[in-house]
Amino acid sequence: MSERTKRLVLLIASLAVVVIAVAAYLGLTSSDPPRPVEEAAGTGAPSATAQDIGEAFVDAWSRGDHAAAASRTDQPAAAASTLDTTRDTLTPASFDAALTGAVTESGDKATGKLKVTWTLDEARAWTYTSAITLFRAQGEWSVRWSPVIVHPKMTAGLTLARKPPLDISVVDRSGEPLVRDGQSLPAAGTILGPGMSRVAAGRTKGEDAIILVDGTGAEKARLLKPSADVGQPVKSTLDIGVQAAAQAAVDSVENPAYLVAIHAPTGGILAVAQNAATEGSPRALNGLFPPGSTFKVVTTAAALATGTTPTTVLPCPAQTTAGTRTIPNDNNFTLGDVPLHTAFARSCNTTFATLAADLPADALSTAASQFGLSADFEIPGITTQTGKVQPAESTPQQVENAIGQGTVQASPFGLALMSATVANGAPVTPKLYSNLATRVITAYDSPPPATTSALRTMMRRTVTSGTASNLAGYGPVAGKTGTAQYGDGSTSHGWFTGYRNDVAFAVLVEAAGTSTPALTVSAKFLSATGG
Repeated sequence: MSERTKRLVLLIASLAVVVIAVAAYLGLTSSDPPRPVEEAAGTGAPSATAQDIGEAFVDAWSRGDHAAAASRTDQPAAAASTLDTTRDTLTPASFDAALTGAVTESGDKATGKLKVTWTLDEARAWTYTSAITLFRAQGEWSVRWSPVIVHPKMTAGLTLARKPPLDISVVDRSGEPLVRDGQSLPAAGTILGPGMSRVAAGRTKGEDAIILVDGTGAEKARLLKPSADVGQPVKSTLDIGVQAAAQAAVDSVENPAYLVAIHAPTGGILAVAQNAATEGSPRALNGLFPPGSTFKVVTTAAALATGTTPTTVLPCPAQTTAGTRTIPNDNNFTLGDVPLHTAFARSCNTTFATLAADLPADALSTAASQFGLSADFEIPGITTQTGKVQPAESTPQQVENAIGQGTVQASPFGLALMSATVANGAPVTPKLYSNLATRVITAYDSPPPATTSALRTMMRRTVTSGTASNLAGYGPVAGKTGTAQYGDGSTSHGWFTGYRNDVAFAVLVEAAGTSTPALTVSAKFLSATGG
């Protein structure tokens, strides 16, 4: 090989070395190599981030896999127990927990916020925010377990619980319970109670509250209150105190006895009571009896409509005859010629028989309708009947009707309504509930104001100087007594109907013989209700 050729080979070899060196240099400096993947210590697997662990926890909690959720915490047993117990207690229709944003890491600690939603039933969801804390140890993230993850107020020793509402379906006018858990309470009485239970049946039950309780079950905080408009009880017009007084009053006599009280301005039924001798049939509300001299309220209204006045002087002999019918006064007393208001207060049968004989045949039925004695109402839960007064077919019948005998009939409820109409000076629509309406099937118009005003004065005289004078010590009581023969005429029912202030009432004592037992029951009732 020539010297020239050797030099050429050496030059080419040198250039090749340079090219290789330059290429190697450029390969090392042209880009950074991929960063190595962080590995869990000793496993060779990728390490999960705090975000990963937080999402895994809430996802497992949401789907009810509490063991999986608890495995992401530093206290798996405690976490699983709390999550299990809470879900079992709240029994949600569905549940969801989710991170509301990115988990924020700071060194070996991380925090995140949660949105928690318990769907308690198809119409009620409970949503709130909570927080989660994570920590890193030996390169791995875990949830630091605490009950506050479930709810921010759920500290150690406290648990969530559902608190069922008291199922109080009906209350009295002051909010006191009358029906609980579908059953009427003794305070509702034996006549109104069953109907109240029927009214309560099927109504929406109140919602549970969600509360925090301690280890003894004691409530420590209320976290979710029921909706204000769900499960609210029906509010009755009945007054527990008045009902108790009415029941005690009728229980004071052995004969079958009834008492109905109505708040005259509103028509609210305050009390309906019967004693055990009545054997339970609700005759206080719908039983029809001859009303006796209490019907003279109607007869007086009919007479005033024809021009008679309270001061019109009329005879009150011991007896009078109408056709074949002889009408006597009680014990054949006589007053001579007296004003109508005196005959009314002293309950002079002969005066009213004479008045009635000159009235048109339909005068008494027309007047009775103005006091509600032919009205008809549909009141939720109860059946009522006020009375039955038909036009007289003869003068003797008209005369008997005028003193509450003959064919006229009324219930204690009907006579309480009559007195309420006098006290109110206007028609009264009876009702048993403030938020359930009475349906008026047959309405009525009250007598003219002058008539009810005159009757108020005359009924007051009955108490101050007439047949009900033993009630004079019980406040501004006004009313009318009645003794009504029935059957073969050998015995009589005793009545009193009237009002004190806004409370109108009627009392019937069957087979009492006189009105005295009814006055005794009335006195006990008035004494217990004050005023």
